[in-house]
Amino acid sequence: MTVTKIVVLDGRALNPGDLSWKALSAIGELQVFDHSADDQIIARAHEAEIVLTNKTRLSAQILRQLKSTRYIGVLATGYDVVDVQAARELKISVTNIPTYATASVAEFSFALLLELCHHVALHADATRAGEWSRSKDFSFWKTPLVELAGKTIGIIGLGQIGRRVAEIALAFEMRVVAAGAARRPVPDWPRFRWCEVDELLRQADAVSLHCPLLPQTQGIINAKSLAMMKPSAFLINTSRGPLVIEQDLADALNRGRLAGAAVDVLSSEPPSADNPLLRAKNCIVTPHIAWASKEARTRLLDTAIANVRAFLDGHPVNLVN
Repeated sequence: MTVTKIVVLDGRALNPGDLSWKALSAIGELQVFDHSADDQIIARAHEAEIVLTNKTRLSAQILRQLKSTRYIGVLATGYDVVDVQAARELKISVTNIPTYATASVAEFSFALLLELCHHVALHADATRAGEWSRSKDFSFWKTPLVELAGKTIGIIGLGQIGRRVAEIALAFEMRVVAAGAARRPVPDWPRFRWCEVDELLRQADAVSLHCPLLPQTQGIINAKSLAMMKPSAFLINTSRGPLVIEQDLADALNRGRLAGAAVDVLSSEPPSADNPLLRAKNCIVTPHIAWASKEARTRLLDTAIANVRAFLDGHPVNLVN
């Protein structure tokens, strides 16, 4: 009986040790690598029929050398790490993991927005440092605090995550405006309407990005679009780093043209030490963790395993090519 060889090229981000690979190893002969450099991919995967990758890029040149590979499972929703056209030509099936982190990313987006509004960490740190103890007042704040009720949030990209963000915003009694290429029907939400991107940018008190990275969305937040936004507005990006021209955003923040920004994604990850957003005023940068709750990672791994089983059974699901 032939044993299916399975290789995970970069499993650490998904499973740093708090999940189990047991169900995947039951399918075939499994090798899991924490990380794989470009020059290690061929040696590690050339005999594998099943290759799983999160952020390790599989170019056309690499794919052509993986003579045994019949299936690539991307351990994420976005699948731009794989040259899917080359994979199609080579008759390699590629799948992704849709919707696994909808709740986590939407919650994290609001965690970032709430931090920009209420500066919880700043005031907790100040209290720990003794500032409240030294104060003559029963209450003090180091920066203006902002209430969300009655404000307008602009959501660019109303897919699964964008819709969940809209639902949370409505629960906060915010108005919601949304823009996107696909205007799928939405529930009869109060205080909701569609608009074009330029109008959204002008009207929103907070802009949250939830669109995919495509040629038409790359750099959608730039000097021109930032100039349309209110100086009191906030920008949230939990989608893809290259949606934002980072130097333009840093310039807007440093010049006081924008009240604040919070980004969980950057154009290069991990970022270089000179990334301008790491030093920009009123800018929160988190290390691409909106997706990383244990609950979301468990769903991701379970779906990845189900994808592999479906492929081997001859009924593939979640195909992207």
